[in-house]
Amino acid sequence: MALTFSPSSPLPTTRRIAAARLLWALGVLALLAAAIAVWAQVEGERGIAPVASSSDIDVGGIEVDVRGDTAEEAREKGWREAQRLAWEKIGGPKISDSQLEGLVSAVVIERERIGPRRYIATLGVIFDRARAGGYLGGAAQGQRSAPMLLLPVTVSAGTTTMYEVRNPWQRAWAEFNPGTSLIDYVRPSGAGGDSLLLTYGQTGRRSRTWWRAVLDQFGAADVLIPLAELRYRWPGGPVEGTFTARYGPDSRYLDGFTLTADNPAELPAMLGQAVRRFDDIFEQALADGKLRPDPTLREGGGGDIDPALQRLIEIGRAIQRREAAELAGEGDVPVATPTAAPTQAAVVSSYVVQFASPDAASIDATLGAVRSTPGVRGAATTSLAIGGTSVMTVSFGGSLDQLAAALRQRGFNVTQGSNALAISR
Repeated sequence: MALTFSPSSPLPTTRRIAAARLLWALGVLALLAAAIAVWAQVEGERGIAPVASSSDIDVGGIEVDVRGDTAEEAREKGWREAQRLAWEKIGGPKISDSQLEGLVSAVVIERERIGPRRYIATLGVIFDRARAGGYLGGAAQGQRSAPMLLLPVTVSAGTTTMYEVRNPWQRAWAEFNPGTSLIDYVRPSGAGGDSLLLTYGQTGRRSRTWWRAVLDQFGAADVLIPLAELRYRWPGGPVEGTFTARYGPDSRYLDGFTLTADNPAELPAMLGQAVRRFDDIFEQALADGKLRPDPTLREGGGGDIDPALQRLIEIGRAIQRREAAELAGEGDVPVATPTAAPTQAAVVSSYVVQFASPDAASIDATLGAVRSTPGVRGAATTSLAIGGTSVMTVSFGGSLDQLAAALRQRGFNVTQGSNALAISR
């Protein structure tokens, strides 16, 4: 026997109240679960802040093996020999040991083994640039690159990570001293929202609008992608590393190489060597003219337009306006001849605009619509919140009221505040 319900026989009041309370409780639980899920993605110790960023001359990977009458004497000899080898490595002229010691600001112990009369170590030597520069001259000088956002990718056991968890490859780049490099690295720490924004999926995106939003967050002009694929032969055994250097929003290939660590304990040293190899690759690419910032990442998408091409575009638009007017019955409308820009330019002001950003596609669409609004000179995000409300700064040739009216004509629902706008579809 089937049971049927009709509006003429509603549920009892107590049952309706109970059902409403149950729905309310389920809604609260769903919101709490979503909040916990988002918090779980950013909580914990994820970030590794860069620990070395001085302009001193850092020379690492110097191996020494010396003997002495005592352990202290052997160690002293080893440090002096490391200083001489490091000085030769950077092309310094011949000077006395006393002069050389005056140029050294620190000796970094990467690995050492001390015996009763023997000292075996891998050391790093840091020379003070102000004092050593007079001997080296301009050999180490050169034109630096534009700011490059660094995205170190690790591939291991079928898992691709960047800043989701702390990893040795991230730490190797955090410990790298880029002061002497010609590459202006922008190294995120990976803390907080970085682990949500900077993922391996970002390296596969081709949307220039989305890339501009990410680069604006870190003040970078382009992106470098050092990829490390690590293969552990067996537990406690050798670790093979395949390293690939890529750059740009299209993830273009630069170069690659392979290294092997004898065991997991040797992995940090291998990754430190790989970082220095990557820096050499990026510097060579800069010298070859490959690391120029991609012009499609600039505001406007492609840089300045040739004046002749701009004039053709204006003539084409004028013809379209005339044809549209004829179809509307307004008669012949003369084709407007492009004229010079007025001498009195409109005053351009910056305004804060909030907008809903449920996903990356909505951010692309909103930024594209705002940038194409008449009077808008530029728009760049200052805060991204996937699944929430993001913020952009809009440069507009007019008042806030005029900007609000222009956005309404573009189909946005606009809420106007004292010096800001909130828009939605």
